[in-house]
Amino acid sequence: MADLSGTWLGTYWQEGIPTRFEAVFIQSGNSLSGNILDDNFLGEAQLNGEVIGRRISFTKSYLTTSPDPVKYVGTISEDENYMQGEWKISKHYSGSWEARRSGESLTAELLTRLAKQEPIGFKVR
Repeated sequence: MADLSGTWLGTYWQEGIPTRFEAVFIQSGNSLSGNILDDNFLGEAQLNGEVIGRRISFTKSYLTTSPDPVKYVGTISEDENYMQGEWKISKHYSGSWEARRSGESLTAELLTRLAKQEPIGFKVR
């Protein structure tokens, strides 16, 4: 079973328009909980769901802006660092989504890459 605990950065598409989000998953056995912050007016939501093998499913419920829950289903990559799938609100709206695992190591990786680069400058002759 995949372990999804931690922070994930993702995007979902509604009518071809992308929206970025940050999700924090807390996993206990097959149970999944946590929260999501959308980078738009919809704001923060809570999530509850489950992980079975490489399949994820959860329901996102916004705290203040929308009464309609959003159901997500998807597949987790073998290395457990990427997932993608479909979301749906009732029978009327649906789209695709994807997310990648995030973490403190991303900052360390960026600093390492920057340290290896040679400074840019001009030589005066």
